Amino acid sequence: MNNSEIIKEILEEFKKNFSQKNLDGMKRFGINVENGFGTSSLFYKTLAKKYKKNHEIASMLWETGVHDARILAGYLAEPKKLTIKQMNEWMRDFNSWDICDSTLMRLFNYSPFAYDLAFKWVNQESEFQRRAGFVLMAALSVHDKKRVDNDFIVFFPLIKKYSTDERNFVKKAINWCIRQIGKRNIVLNKAAINLSEELLLSESKSAQWIAKGALRELTDKKYKEYALRRGEKLIK
Repeated sequence: MNNSEIIKEILEEFKKNFSQKNLDGMKRFGINVENGFGTSSLFYKTLAKKYKKNHEIASMLWETGVHDARILAGYLAEPKKLTIKQMNEWMRDFNSWDICDSTLMRLFNYSPFAYDLAFKWVNQESEFQRRAGFVLMAALSVHDKKRVDNDFIVFFPLIKKYSTDERNFVKKAINWCIRQIGKRNIVLNKAAINLSEELLLSESKSAQWIAKGALRELTDKKYKEYALRRGEKLIK
């Protein structure tokens, strides 16, 4: 079976498993369900197991523009084969938070280009493109264990700059970013709390919302303990 036939087969799998109920549920959570089939997370895993890692197939799936195909592309693509050009092209195609987050968490997060691209993407004007930069920062805070504290503190000026962005999916991503940085270790926990307290003094309602959400989590005893344990593991 050639690649075109595999793509056709995958699209048929989506059609056979169409779920209006899932689409309605996704829509309620702010997901763009245009050109989608309502594929469940469990079925994505089934397809990923069946078709395995295949960067060419993943790229072809993305080009279909089908919502579900683009989610699956993040499962099948290979981080080491990503180029900056491809990552930028896919980023510009993000039109829904679930495609954005899934692609970043499952794929882009593991590319050696991710850290530098995060700085650039937050400067994008469009909502999901700017969100992509901050979600990538959040993902790197969790998964990139080799980076030192200052590699994350240098995100702070950009967090402050865009904390006034009132758009829902941007401010939620910034909140997520601060919380993940603050849970990396106890030093970054204190730094993220200080940053949040600074944002709390802003006249921007968005910045205040971001700060309040971050402080609720980062000042909680169990998260401080988590940050301490995580920091010890990173040092080891």
